[in-house]
Parts: sequence; structure tokens; C-alpha cells
Amino acid sequence: MAGGKRLHRLNKSCILLIGIAGIERFAFKGVSSNLVTYLTDVVNLSNSSAAKMVNSWVGFTSIMPLLVAPIADAYCHKYSTIMTSSFLYFMGLVALTSTTLVRSWYTRNRTMSSSFLSLSLYLISLGQGGYNPSLQAFGAEQFDEEEELPCSKDDTNGKNRTLFFQWWYFGICGGSLLGVTIMSYIQENFGWVIGFAIPAISMLLSILVFSCGSPIYVYKHHDDNQPKKHFMNMFQAIKSSALKCFHCGITLPNDKSEVIELELQEKPLCPEKLESHKDLNKDPKSDMHVLSHVKVVLRLLPMWTMLLMFAVIFQQPATFFTKQGMTMKRNIGHFKIPPATLQSAITLSIILLMPLYDKIFIPIAQLITHQEKGISVTQRMGIGMVLSIIAMVIAALVEMRRLAQSEKVPLSIFWLLPQYVLLGISDIFTVVGMQEFFYGEVPKTMRTMGIALYTSVFGVGSFVSALLITVVEVYTSSKRIPSWFCDDMNEARLDNYYWLLTWLSVMSLVLYVLLCKYYHNRSSSETQN
Repeated sequence: MAGGKRLHRLNKSCILLIGIAGIERFAFKGVSSNLVTYLTDVVNLSNSSAAKMVNSWVGFTSIMPLLVAPIADAYCHKYSTIMTSSFLYFMGLVALTSTTLVRSWYTRNRTMSSSFLSLSLYLISLGQGGYNPSLQAFGAEQFDEEEELPCSKDDTNGKNRTLFFQWWYFGICGGSLLGVTIMSYIQENFGWVIGFAIPAISMLLSILVFSCGSPIYVYKHHDDNQPKKHFMNMFQAIKSSALKCFHCGITLPNDKSEVIELELQEKPLCPEKLESHKDLNKDPKSDMHVLSHVKVVLRLLPMWTMLLMFAVIFQQPATFFTKQGMTMKRNIGHFKIPPATLQSAITLSIILLMPLYDKIFIPIAQLITHQEKGISVTQRMGIGMVLSIIAMVIAALVEMRRLAQSEKVPLSIFWLLPQYVLLGISDIFTVVGMQEFFYGEVPKTMRTMGIALYTSVFGVGSFVSALLITVVEVYTSSKRIPSWFCDDMNEARLDNYYWLLTWLSVMSLVLYVLLCKYYHNRSSSETQN
């Protein structure tokens, strides 16, 4: 490894993959950011039904990587997974555009058109399920083999990983910003057909760019002797472990490699005693190896659960925040601001403020904590959770003011900006921290699964958001009081819903802080040993 400069610089393949990820985000945000408006204004769904449909779709989209990642890790090369899933992604966008075109031509058979709409959206979800985690894990593999080590004496790999994930997130925020601002304006002023066709064309462009970059990529060689029945071995391992528990007996492994795997369940994944990091993957056929992978996921599950309310809060900009904006004063001269455009304030604040994180926040944090990174990954995520709670408090107060002035002069849409900006700042802390945390806390053979765990937080969070809406609707109907999600936004009580999310998030944060006291990451475990 020639010098230290290489450790702090992204190579050409990483930069190209970050650009491709930005194009994909442009396509996805071009569809998802204004989808609730399409469902209410064109498909004629109620506010609550549209919000639940968007939440369910986003949830399914985000949780799909958790289902696809084990298959991708066990059977497929990441390059082939990316190519296959990107084709499905593109076909879903084409189907969505075609469905919208047919709906504009034929207004009679709306039921069939709605069915095709759902099918096209979930085809996008299926494609993205393999695309996003594989592309991000493929990008993280573009470093040299030595830099791939999960831990080292000077923690150079941790610095590289932090740098990659921060610029990765910077890239997808740039794509999201363009998707939200440009596509919401096109959809409201030039029609939904062209508004969905442009994301499809951009996705096709990303496939072409990715294939053209094939000569410069770094390819990690997979073990061709991986078991054909990986999932059967997993179930057999769980079954045998359960039987041992019932019989109150423990069978010690005879093979030395299995002893190493057994020790790794409670120790860091690359102690200096091991001759090579390849020992981590020495016997993928063994039941203990598969069972240790299951235990890694179970170990991360409590932290994963405490992040769900953060994900629930992040479903609001694309649903109820957007519906709020439609009732507010949004004219600048003759120009009418599309409400979905305000979502760009999140990504814009990330793009503008993320460089300040390294240049201002980290040096100050280093002076206070005397840590090389300034703050730990878990502290970084916790700060973002606090900021998201403050954003919901502001959202509730603004909504109360909007309702008070609903019969007078409408409140300006720019009153919503502070909550968007705060969510963007919280993103810099929590989302980047989540990427680094889940990627760094899994073995090398589970890297795609690590990325999938991160995306699945937002997937399950979307389902939790849809469930909360249903619970609130059942409660209000049983009390015979107006729904908090009335189609008439002047009769709705979104402020009550925002206060509910605030208190649930505070409870989640308290549990998260308590959990962090007892959680030891891999690097700290190595230091203790």
C-alpha cells in the first residue's frame, strides 16, 4: 500500500458507482415524492388511504432487500445481481408509465387500471430490493483487499468506510434533490405520463453507465464451493440448536474451524491471533457458521427496533407534510410552488451541511470527547433521533397555527421549512450512522445483509406508520369524533398525530440510550480482549 494518501481518497470505480446511485435516487424520488398527490388527485383515493398505500409501498420497497440480500450473498455475484435487478426496476417504471398513459386514454375500467398500478409499483420494489444493497456493498468492495479487513490497528478501514458512506449518501441526496424538485414540477405542469417516463429513461441510462464501467471495477472472488442448500442448512442449524436446548446438552465441535466460529460469536471478528481474515469464511458448510450468522442478526435486532420510530417520522414528508402544503399559500408571484418540492429542503440541507460535519462538528466533538472520530456511531445515530423529535414538535406547533388561521389568511407554505431542514440535519447524523453501523457490525460474508438491515428499518417503519394511521382511524371512529385524517384538511387534526409520534419517539429514544449502555460493538470488544 503506497503511502497514506490512498486511504483518504475514493477511487474511480467508487466515484462512478456513487454517480449511478444518484441517478437511481433521481428515478425513485421522481416517483415516490409526489405519489400521494397522484393517488388523491388522479386515482381519487382519500387522504388516509393514499397515505397508507404510499407507506405500504415504501415499506415493501425498503424491506425487500432483507429478503433478497441472503440470496445475493449466498448464490450470486453482486455484479450480476445489480444487472438483473436493475432490469426489473426499469420494467416496473415502464409499466407505471404505461398504466398512467392507459388511464388517461380510457376512463371507464378504473379497477383494472388500479390493479396494474399496484403491480407496476411492486415490480419497482422487487427490482430495488436487489439493486440498492448490492450496489452499495459492491461500492464498498472497491477498496484493496487489505482495506477490506473488518478491523485493524490504526482503524484505517473504519476511516475509509466512513468516507465512502458519507460521499455515497451525499451522492444519493444530490439525485434525490433533482428528483423531488424537477419531477414534482413536471408532473403538476406537464402531466403524469411524462412525469413517470423521465424516471424510466434515467434508470435505463444508469444501467448503460454501470455496464460501461465494468473494466474498472474491483471484483471480489466468491467461493464456488458455497453450499447449494444454504437456507436448508440454516434451518437445520436452528433446529439442531433448539433440540440441544431441549435436551440440556452441549456438543463441542471437533473441527478447529468450528471452534474459531464458536469463539467469534462473543468476540471481535478479526482478532490479531488469526493469521488471515479469510479464516472468518473458512467453513461455510458448517451449521455453526450458518448459526453464527443468524446470531449476528439477532444481536443487532434490539438496536434495529429502536430506530423504527425515526423511520416512521421520515414517512411524513412524502404524505401528510405534502397534503399540508396543498392547503397553504404557495404562490411566488405567478409561480405556484408544488408542495412536494419542499421535500428538496431535506436533501438540500444535507448537501450544504454535510461538509460542515467533518470540518466543524467533528473537531469540536474531538475536543470534548477526546475520541479520534469525535463521537461513536451509536452517539451519531442518537443525536439524529433527538433532532427528528424536535422536528415533529415544530410540525405539531405549525399545524396548530395553520388550523387557527384556516378561516382567515392562509399560512405561507414556508412555515413548513424548519421541520424539513431539521429532518435533513437529523439525516446527516442518523442515516449515515445507520449505514456505517449495520455494515460494520456484520461479517464480510454478510455485507449485503448489513446494507439490507439498514434499508429494512425504513421498510418496517413504513408499515408501522400505516398501522398507526389505521389504529388512529379505528380509535376516532369508535369515539365518534372527526378523523384526524379528514379529506378536508381544515377539519383534520394532524397536530394530534404529530404529538403522538413525538411521544412515541421520545419513548424509543429513552430505550435506545439504555440499550447503548449495554451494547458493545466489534471494535470495542476487540479492545477489551
